[in-house]
Amino acid sequence: MARSRGPNKYQRAAQSPQRDVTRLAYGGARKEFVGGREWFVRDIPAHRAEKAYRCPECGTEVPAGQAHVVAWPADHLFGDEAAVRDRRHVHAHCWRGR
Repeated sequence: MARSRGPNKYQRAAQSPQRDVTRLAYGGARKEFVGGREWFVRDIPAHRAEKAYRCPECGTEVPAGQAHVVAWPADHLFGDEAAVRDRRHVHAHCWRGR
């Protein structure tokens, strides 16, 4: 009796839906529509939070070692490079409450 095998890796790849490459192009960031604008948003885990920042939403410090969010506009007037320079580090709860 022949043993039935499942699909190989090529067959599985053909069956799975295509992935969104936007996250790869923008350093793992996802797009969100917040406050009437489209933003790129990336989660920063606590072990990667190496510096302290000032949260633009509440005005308090985001200390080093605290998980938070980095956000920058997806439709910056002066292009992607300017948008990345204008990125902001925001408390995760402040970003969700926008």
